[in-house]
Amino acid sequence: MPRARPPTILCIATYVKGQEFLRAAKAEGCRVLLLTAEKLRSADWPRDCVDEFFYLPENLPLQDILHAVSYTARSQEIERIVALDEFDAETAAELREHLRVPGMGLTTMRYFRDKLAMRARAKEAGVLVPEFVHVLNYDRLREFMQRVPAPWILKPRLQAASVGLQKVEEAKEIWPLLEKLGDKQSFYLLEQFIPGDVYHVDSIVYGQKPLFAATHAYDCPPFETAHQGGIFATRTLPPGSAKVRALEAMNREVIKGLGLNRGVAHSEFIEGRADGQLYFLECAARVGGAYIADMVEAATGISLWKEWARIEVAGGKAPYRPPKWGKDYAAVILSLARQEEPDTSAYDDPEIVMRIKRDHHAGFVLRSSKPERIRELLESYRERFRNDFYAFEPAPDKPAS
Repeated sequence: MPRARPPTILCIATYVKGQEFLRAAKAEGCRVLLLTAEKLRSADWPRDCVDEFFYLPENLPLQDILHAVSYTARSQEIERIVALDEFDAETAAELREHLRVPGMGLTTMRYFRDKLAMRARAKEAGVLVPEFVHVLNYDRLREFMQRVPAPWILKPRLQAASVGLQKVEEAKEIWPLLEKLGDKQSFYLLEQFIPGDVYHVDSIVYGQKPLFAATHAYDCPPFETAHQGGIFATRTLPPGSAKVRALEAMNREVIKGLGLNRGVAHSEFIEGRADGQLYFLECAARVGGAYIADMVEAATGISLWKEWARIEVAGGKAPYRPPKWGKDYAAVILSLARQEEPDTSAYDDPEIVMRIKRDHHAGFVLRSSKPERIRELLESYRERFRNDFYAFEPAPDKPAS
């Protein structure tokens, strides 16, 4: 049989990311369309890999986006729709439902965007999660705070990473916060705060099965780094270790329980310091941020963006297997910097495989065949970064554009 024609893919990006996906989709022979914000017209897009751009005003109502894309579909068949960032997931799901394009619909999408739906679904599937309650009924809220010891975390249901999170130390603190939220209260949940070490598993999923998984440990929980300051770092864990096997087994349960059929996933877990148990924190159907994809590629040779594009081309009908991967160790270290363009030339270790170029940031992706060398470099660089670059700015209440 002749090979099926590669599909036309509509990519949605209201933030500048996913360039590697655009390149990979084009390399697969796809016709690539990019729907983005007018303010990103001159952004660093791989323009030779995008067949057509569509620029929309900021905060355009969903109904108008549906109209605009439907108009485009009159003259060309849109066969895949991909949100390159988590904040575009709802729009992509709405468009798939409206145009009847294959892929994740609204119900499943909520399990990967809505922290309340995500936790409830995982709990139903038998996955251990921190205790939580919807900020909705005050009697249930009072019962939760009496039963579950403080502190707790007040979390927005539809934000990503540590944006908008607030730590609550005692019950009397919650009511002024809710008063301030007003009618937005129901878009939050209150969750048990579990001190411990945080891990993430980055997967390639096909047929609801992770066919590739890379497992890592954050040096410090992202919440603490974002809200209390510090230098962000994450590193590869030794493949095959008992910790990695447990994390990857839990990740498989999460992927199946939440119903991700195909794509990529970034899952986070915490190991409780008090009881040693692993708890599921959250899972996003996207490539991990903070240069995690670059770290994964440094350690394994696998580009999560490229494989995501290959999966979209396969579409669940054609067979898919990830390429063979290497087993080196890698890390990301990243700090907010006092300088607009930090000079990192004094850092010349051969393990540096990528220098992060971003205003007011200093950072590297590191690679070595020896995990102890990665640990040694992270320990050294943390101290040097504090002296050379470090600055602190609290996490915002909403994502920056």
